[in-house]
Amino acid sequence: MNSVNQNNPSEIVPVGLEKSDDRHLVIDWSDGHQQRIPFRMLRDNCRCAHCIDKHKMYKPVGEAETLEPQPKPKSLALPVLSDAEARPIDIASMAPAGNYGYKVAFSDGHSSGIYSFELLRAIGVESQGE
Repeated sequence: MNSVNQNNPSEIVPVGLEKSDDRHLVIDWSDGHQQRIPFRMLRDNCRCAHCIDKHKMYKPVGEAETLEPQPKPKSLALPVLSDAEARPIDIASMAPAGNYGYKVAFSDGHSSGIYSFELLRAIGVESQGE
C-alpha cells in the first residue's frame, strides 16, 4: 500500500481513469477504491459559470453539492434540442486541471467545467465487488 493518508480526503487522488462501454467514467483512487460515474451525471454536475447560471440551485449531497435544476415555468412550448443534445452524452477528452481536478470536454460541445477530485469522489458510485 502507498503512503497516502486515507484519513485526509485531500490526499486521495485518482490513479487510473477509463471510459467504460456502458457510458461510465471509471476512476481508480489512491486509497484502493474504484468508482463509476455515468457520463450524464458528470455533465449534469458541471460547476462552470454557464451551468451554475442555468441551474441556480444546489442540493447538498454529503460533503459536496450537486446541481438540481430549478422548476421550469409551465409553458405549452416544447424545448428544441440541438443535434448534440439529442445524442447520448460522451466524454470527448479529459485533461488535468492543476493538481486538484480535471477539465472535461463533452460530445455536446461543453468544455468549460473543471471537476475537482473532491467532487468526483462525492458523485461517484462505488464499484461492485471492491
